[in-house]
Amino acid sequence: MTTDHGTGPELHVALIGYGKGGEVFHAPLIDATPGLRLSAVVTGNAERAAAVRARYPRTEVIASAGELWRRAGEFEIAVIASPNDTHAPLAEAGLDAGLAVVVDKPFAVTAAEARALQARAERLGQVLTVFQNRRWDSDFLTLWKLIEDGALGRVHRFESRFERWRPQAKGTWRESGTVEQGAGLLYDLGAHLIDQAVNLFGPVRSVYAELDARRAGVGADDDTFVALAHENGTRSHLWMSAVAAQLGPRFRVLGDGAAFTVHGLDGQEARLGEGERPGGPGWGVEPEAAWGRLGTDGETKAVPSERGDYPAFYAGVRDAVGEGEPLPVEPHEVVHGLDVIEAALRSARTGEAVGVRAG
Repeated sequence: MTTDHGTGPELHVALIGYGKGGEVFHAPLIDATPGLRLSAVVTGNAERAAAVRARYPRTEVIASAGELWRRAGEFEIAVIASPNDTHAPLAEAGLDAGLAVVVDKPFAVTAAEARALQARAERLGQVLTVFQNRRWDSDFLTLWKLIEDGALGRVHRFESRFERWRPQAKGTWRESGTVEQGAGLLYDLGAHLIDQAVNLFGPVRSVYAELDARRAGVGADDDTFVALAHENGTRSHLWMSAVAAQLGPRFRVLGDGAAFTVHGLDGQEARLGEGERPGGPGWGVEPEAAWGRLGTDGETKAVPSERGDYPAFYAGVRDAVGEGEPLPVEPHEVVHGLDVIEAALRSARTGEAVGVRAG
């Protein structure tokens, strides 16, 4: 650790991968977090290496993960933002190298891999957490508050969507890869939707799923529906699609006292994609036109959106690693989400609802 102009110890972070996840989400958030330094990015891609050097001139580019592990003593934290099927082996290597590890979602391709990683981190006494940034979406935080305040009564149905209109596949690994490699929307957007549902309504008892590949050249699902039956009686209906020519509401939440509906996506991803530095005075603030509505048909009112806060995740990582504070995302919560994903895959093969394996 070094000291940066009297602000306290800085933790050195090495980011593995500089695709969209690394470039748009992780690097800007790490760089903007006081107490963290984006010390290195690991990429063997010359174009991405040049992009790192242009945006972060103080950041070293390292060509391979193997070189990073050999130099592990120079860093405190490794962030895994590489293709999904590399998450578990890279996280294992990072833990063995003595580093705290942050893994982009999905935590792993299988729940068994995720449980093994969690056990390894506990055995080694290392910090291990998962980047489930959508827990800090404005709309999710707003819904969380409404449920906590009892504004909806008892929620019986939760509808949640990540839908896009991309009729032509781009040929990325997320589209051309196989489900076994963690490609497709269930492992991508579904990991977020399931995580949010589990956080709001608790463990899942059974799953029904429909997974389709609609576009030419796509190797895994690009049009997916998942229905969850939670142990508390709530049902979650989750849609994720790349072929939705008209988008449904982001959330429609039905309770026995009122409903809440909100359209559009939290604006933080778009702002990060435009190169805005996160965490400024207006960061995470949604315009009034984007607020959701609460009530019953004919009697609804706009609900001011809570402030979105992706920077909170890496502030939590800093505090967990540097001060021993609680993790921003507990691995065991995300392991259950992978149990749900595996149940969804079984359901899609059989055409029937299936139980969620536990333990």
